[in-house]
Order: sequence, then C-alpha cells, then structure tokens
Amino acid sequence: MREFDHFLAIDWSGAKGECHKGIALALATKQGEAPVLVEPPKGGFSRQDVLEILRDDLPVNTLVGIDLGISLPFNDCGAFFPGWDRSPSHAKKLWALIDAICDAEPHLGANSFVKHPDARRYFRHGKEDEGDRFHLPQAISRQGRFREAEIAQWRQKCRPVSNFNLVGAAQVGKSSLTGMRMLHQLRGHLPVWPMDKVPDRRVRKGGSMLVEIYTGLASREAAAKSGSRTKLLTYADLNSALEALGCPPVDEIGEIDDHSSDALLTAAWLRKAAKEPERWEPRALTAEIAWTEGWTFGAF
Repeated sequence: MREFDHFLAIDWSGAKGECHKGIALALATKQGEAPVLVEPPKGGFSRQDVLEILRDDLPVNTLVGIDLGISLPFNDCGAFFPGWDRSPSHAKKLWALIDAICDAEPHLGANSFVKHPDARRYFRHGKEDEGDRFHLPQAISRQGRFREAEIAQWRQKCRPVSNFNLVGAAQVGKSSLTGMRMLHQLRGHLPVWPMDKVPDRRVRKGGSMLVEIYTGLASREAAAKSGSRTKLLTYADLNSALEALGCPPVDEIGEIDDHSSDALLTAAWLRKAAKEPERWEPRALTAEIAWTEGWTFGAF
C-alpha cells in the first residue's frame, strides 16, 4: 500500500458497437475535493478511447479502478476451462487467448470468443442456450461458477453474477471479456493488481496501477453509513452518498444517469479505500489466486 495522487473510476461496457453512453470516467485527486466527470467525445467513449487514455494520457501516479472482472473462475475447478486443451494456466495467458481469438473483431469486442466452438461450451448464452460445461460438477453454485473474490462480495451483501453468464441486465461477462482484451493490450504500460506488485513511484515512471472494482461495493458502503440509496439517479442522492464517504458534494442539481453517478461515487470511494491497508490484504487472497483469478479491490 502507498499513496496515489489521482483516482480514476471507470464504469465499463461490453455492449456491441463502437461508442457507448454506458462508459463513464470520473477523476478524484488526493486533495479531497469532489470528483469530476471526464468529458466524453460526442456520442460517448469507445473502449479504444479508454485504452488510449490508460496507455498514453493518465495523470502521473493514478490508481485506476475499472468495473469489470479481470479474470474468470479457476480455483473451483483448477482451470478456467476444464477439459479444453487450450485452457490457460494463469490470467495473463487468459487475456492473451481472448485477444488472439478476437483479433479481427473491432472495438475490443469479444463475441468471437463466446462464439468459439470450444469456448462457448462454458457460457450461458440465453434462457434456452447454456453450454454443456456451464454447470460443471465442481462448481459451487447452480448460478454458474464464481471466483473467490466474488464469493467475498457475497459475504459483503453484494450480488455478483458469474462471468460465465452472458444473460440479463446484471451480467458482466461480456464487459469482463472485452476488458480482458484491453488488459492484454495494456501489458507493459500499466500494472494490474494483484497480478503485479504495487509500483514504487520512485522506481517506476508515474507509479500508476489498475485494480478491478465493483461499484456495488462503493454504493453499499455509502448506503450503510448514510441510509442513502444504492441506485443514485439524482445529484441529491449522489451527494448524500458522497457525504457518507467524507467527500464534498458535486455542485449540480437534478437527475444524473447511473453510469455517471457510479463513476463519481466510486472515484471518491477509491480515494478513501486506497488508504486502508486491509483492502490490499484480503484474507482469502493467496499468491495462486492472485495469479489466476485476480481480486476485486475492496472485497474482504
């Protein structure tokens, strides 16, 4: 654990197409003022836009939190894809596999991977379309397989969805797979916790790092302190949640979309949580789990 100067929260999207109103970025600084939204291009951010920001335009010494799963379940079955001879041995090889299979797909899309004749067998694609390996006998839940970090989220009263599930409004499988393509293309530019060590700003240029976040953790922690809503659709609700985190209010009134409010709240939460040593040392995080499944920052 160490101090960062900037905190960038990203609400991500795995939707089809190039630009997405569902992608929102908010930036907070260590000085403690209210977070601010990063102005999107006309039509919204593309995933490529975000990749270029993270690779080339990050403020020095930034802790980046991105709302997606940085890996797939491994610990429950001892493999990402049991029975498939191309199943990678760790998360970074998983990113490389997904990016290679989707190489010809634009906009960091990942549909080529979930349609791959071998890979598709592990995913739920629709109500009547489940791969024959979506429900493996070793899996701990009939809802699909979960990482150890997601099991920790359950203990914190959140309701994560399996990254192998591609169905429903709450699914994060598609966004996670597109994000893994981006993570592969960021290798050598931005370390990813907990696969990589927290960089020492004295020996690594900039000292920035990326962590997986779950915006539900931030909103639930704020709600537990203030009684505020977990779905923040007005600036009044957002500012109530920010106050619970010890953050000044955003100087706006009226309605706000949930992607923007999630990013703003989580930027403030990330600034607060990064100072708490226990966030960096969750009980269930072993070296093997870090290398294969990764972790959600803030999950105990």
